[in-house]
Amino acid sequence: MSVLKKLVTLMRGSVREIGESVVDANATRIYEQEILDAKHNVAQARSDLTSVMAKEMQSAREIERLRGEVTRYEGLALEALNKHEEALAEEVAGRVAELERELDEQTKAHATYAVQVARLKELIKGAEGKIREHERQIVMAKTTESVYRATRSIADSVDGTGSKLLNAKESLERIRQRHEDLSDRMTAAEQLDREVGSKALEAKLAAAGIGDDADRKASIMARIRSRAQGADTPAASAGDGAADKA
Repeated sequence: MSVLKKLVTLMRGSVREIGESVVDANATRIYEQEILDAKHNVAQARSDLTSVMAKEMQSAREIERLRGEVTRYEGLALEALNKHEEALAEEVAGRVAELERELDEQTKAHATYAVQVARLKELIKGAEGKIREHERQIVMAKTTESVYRATRSIADSVDGTGSKLLNAKESLERIRQRHEDLSDRMTAAEQLDREVGSKALEAKLAAAGIGDDADRKASIMARIRSRAQGADTPAASAGDGAADKA
């Protein structure tokens, strides 16, 4: 039984923690909805206020009517007395008494309506002021939350081992390493080709004076020598002629 109670307590604690985490995660939304509910309640109070004000105006008109009736019947009772109609005057006086009782009730009701109107107006005014203050607070809360999100985003992008900029730097470093590896591979391939490939064989043939390149080189050198000898021969002949004339 003790273990079962502890399990039940644990479950209750878990439910409470989950509930609190949900509330914390949606605190701004809940706050905003509470403000909307308060505004709805104020709107309903305004509707109730208009009803009470209407009853207050109706009672005021009824008071005026009853006062007029009392005045009229009092005049009729006075007229009956002047005509020595005692019984009729007493009957009219009874009617005046009824009207005055009704007038007293309407006066009390009117006073009650007036108090209710004043109280509702004061409550609505105070509630609207608080709602405006809460609306300012919710705007500030949203702004602050946006700043926190932006700050956290910047921090995640700049600081920390898992930041986006650090990941970008690592990606760039991997690209550079890949490029260096590719360049090294190309250089190694060229070097290997020069050492053991077709280029190596061509180089050995050229060094031994064998092949098209060797023949081309020899022919070019022979052509150059021939041109050099041709340039020297006229100059030598001119020198020999001058010696003979002397």
